Amino acid sequence: AHNMGIHRQLCFLASLLLVLHAGPISQPSDKDIDIAEDYLRNFYNLEDSTYAAVFRPEANNDQLSKKLKEMQKFFGLKVTGKLNKETMGVMKKPRCGVPDVAAYSTFGDEPKWQTNELTYRIVNYTPDLSKAEVDTSMEKALQVWAKVTPLKFTRINRGTADIMISFATRDHGDGLLFDGPQGTLAHAFAPGSGNGGDVHFDDDESFTFRSSRGHVLFLVAAHEFGHSLGLSHSNVPGALMFPTYTFTDPDRSPLSSDDIEGIQSLYGPLKPKPVTKPQPDCQNLVWDAVTTFKGETVFFKDRYSFWRSSSGRSAAQRPIKSFWPNAPDDIDAAYEDLVQDNVFFFKGKQVWAFNGQNLEPGYPKPLSSFGLPESVTKVDAAVHNKNTGKTLLFFDKYYYRYDERENRMDEGYPKRVENVFLGLTGQVTAAHMSNNNIYLFSGRNLFEFSSSDRKLLRLLKSNYFQPC
Repeated sequence: AHNMGIHRQLCFLASLLLVLHAGPISQPSDKDIDIAEDYLRNFYNLEDSTYAAVFRPEANNDQLSKKLKEMQKFFGLKVTGKLNKETMGVMKKPRCGVPDVAAYSTFGDEPKWQTNELTYRIVNYTPDLSKAEVDTSMEKALQVWAKVTPLKFTRINRGTADIMISFATRDHGDGLLFDGPQGTLAHAFAPGSGNGGDVHFDDDESFTFRSSRGHVLFLVAAHEFGHSLGLSHSNVPGALMFPTYTFTDPDRSPLSSDDIEGIQSLYGPLKPKPVTKPQPDCQNLVWDAVTTFKGETVFFKDRYSFWRSSSGRSAAQRPIKSFWPNAPDDIDAAYEDLVQDNVFFFKGKQVWAFNGQNLEPGYPKPLSSFGLPESVTKVDAAVHNKNTGKTLLFFDKYYYRYDERENRMDEGYPKRVENVFLGLTGQVTAAHMSNNNIYLFSGRNLFEFSSSDRKLLRLLKSNYFQPC
């Protein structure tokens, strides 16, 4: 479906034409003839000298008719060589301006990058969206391709990147002029030096972050990046690399199996990461979370849990899911509430509650079920004080206090951690309670506080409890 034998320096001019509603065509108007001639010149190598006589009854033109048939065949239309209503309708759809029939390469090689480690740079921004929305759209569009190949994209903020991304209008220095509002939307270049890989968006157009009113920048960019990586157009309707622009749900990957097959023919499939067990020597690990659980202390790192019995003599290491099948990996925080006999796991904006190994009904729940505000996007650490029935939930440089018996957040919170736990430096990354002391981990440092008066007793290293 992909024609990839293209001269590496061939410019991929990706212009997405806006919709013009075509009326019925009995005899094509001069305007329709102009549109059709431009279309075939741009996308099907129609030579400039050709005069559009095929559409006029008094003359015939083999070259134009041949190009029209090529276009009809590519789009799966009835191949007539005549400009009918159906063909005109397709010509007026929004589309990308990379030719559907590429020039034959004199080198016979496919345009592709010779490395899997590529850089990109966002040179400037559009006033249509916030900078954060543009950044997110570009990163997400590149990840569409990174998820199915070994390609990795690193953003740089200065200097020359492999893929330079910019917004421009009219004549912007590459010889390919933008045409103001209502016309071409963007263009991109195939892999190579100089302009190779670069993507330019027409800033006279209207871009959106998610809305179908306008053009979703993420979807346009994902298509353009396909060209930046060496793909030409697919003739499979529904493929991201099909020539016409179509709005699809921005939360779902826009790739079809045809797109995946095309990009993997250039760069190969994503190589699965070798599953390696963490080293038994956990001296230098920075823990994701720590909690007590039925008399043992459990440390979490990535997809593993490390168990330390109360005596400290025995230790075990096992995948989190081998004990809690419904738990997530890479958890942010955990704590045990002995009154309810539950252990809670936090990840992102959700919380899981387990009784023993079983997930409690109704979980996972959002963080708001604890009364946390929307601004709290994750819980970095959590610890339950069994003496007071209160749970401390740490986020960034602050913490909240939750009353387990009353099921509500205590008044007067959040408080700054450093104002209450005097002597603590850095962000709290994990926490647990042992021997009536509260232990707050900050990276590889461990702070031991008295649970009654919050006095700093000792500064330790995070391997003090040595679970493995």
